[in-house]
Amino acid sequence: MREASFVERNKEKWTSIENNLSTNMQVDPDELASNYIELTNDLAYAQTFYPDSKVRSYLNELAVTAHQKIYKDRKASNNRFKSFINEEIPQAIWSIRRPLLYSLLIFVFASAIGFLSAVYDLDFIRLILGDFYVDSTIESIKAGDPAAVYGKGSSFGSAIWITINNVRVAFMAFAFGLFLSIGTGYILFSNGIMLGAFHQMFFQYGVMGKAMSAIWIHGTIEISVIIVAGGCGLAIGNSILFPKSYTRMASFVQTAKIAMKVLISTIPFFIVAGTLEGFVTRYYAISIWLSLFIILLSSIAISFFYVINPYRLAKRFQWK
Repeated sequence: MREASFVERNKEKWTSIENNLSTNMQVDPDELASNYIELTNDLAYAQTFYPDSKVRSYLNELAVTAHQKIYKDRKASNNRFKSFINEEIPQAIWSIRRPLLYSLLIFVFASAIGFLSAVYDLDFIRLILGDFYVDSTIESIKAGDPAAVYGKGSSFGSAIWITINNVRVAFMAFAFGLFLSIGTGYILFSNGIMLGAFHQMFFQYGVMGKAMSAIWIHGTIEISVIIVAGGCGLAIGNSILFPKSYTRMASFVQTAKIAMKVLISTIPFFIVAGTLEGFVTRYYAISIWLSLFIILLSSIAISFFYVINPYRLAKRFQWK
C-alpha cells in the first residue's frame, strides 16, 4: 500500500485517538487500551513499509503518549480527587441540568405562593411557621433586631446543628426522588412556601431589607444547595418515570450514580452555610456592606460552581 493511501485510510481514526489522549477529561480505560493496540499495530506496519517517514514518527509519539496515559505511575489519591472535583462533578451537573432547573422553578413558584398567601391571609404565616416562632420574631422586630433569633445559643453549637439539619433536608430531597419525583417535589414546595411566608412577615413590618441582609448571609448558599439537592431527587424520579431506551432499573442506577456526585458536592457548601449562620449572621448589624459582600461572594461561588463552570466545560468538550 502506498503511504498516502495508508494515511488517508487511517487519519480519521488517528485524529480521534489523539483527541482522546490530549483531553484532560476522563476517558474509558477500555477505549484507551483499544486505542493503544490499534496504534501499535499501525506503528508496526509503518516501521516495516515506511521506516523513514514522518507518519512513522507521528505514530510512535502517539503510541508513547498512549502508553504513558495508561500505565504511568500516578499519585492516585490526589489525582482522583482533582479529577472528581474538576471533571466528574461538572459533567454530572451538566447531565442533570434540566432537573436542576425544574427544582429551581418549583422552589421559586412555591416561594411566590407562600408570600402572596401570607399577604391575603395573615393567619397563613402562623399556620406555616408556628405561633411561637412568629411571636418571638415579632418581639425581635419591635426591639429593633429582626434577626435576633440567629444570635441565640453558642456559635459552634449552632453551626454544627444547622449544618446537620441542612444536610438532612438535602438528603431527604434526594431520597424522596424514589417516590417518582413526588416526594422531592413536596420537600421543595413546602420549603419554598415557608421561605415565602417568612419573607412576607418581615415585609409586613417594614424591616424586610434589614432582615434580608442578615438571613441571606447564610441563606444564599443554604437555599441554593437545597435546590440543587432537589434537582438530584427529581433526576432520580424522572429516571424511573422516563427510562428512555433503558430498563427502569438500568436508568435508575445510571442516574443515581450521577446525581450522587452532585449531591456530594453540596456538603462543603452546607458546612460553609452552617458556619456563616452560626458565627457570622449574628453580627449582621455591624456593617451592611460586609453583609452584602458575603451575599455577593456566595452568589458568585454558587453560580460559578453549578452554572458557569459546567456550561464552560460542556461547550469545550461538547458534552450532550
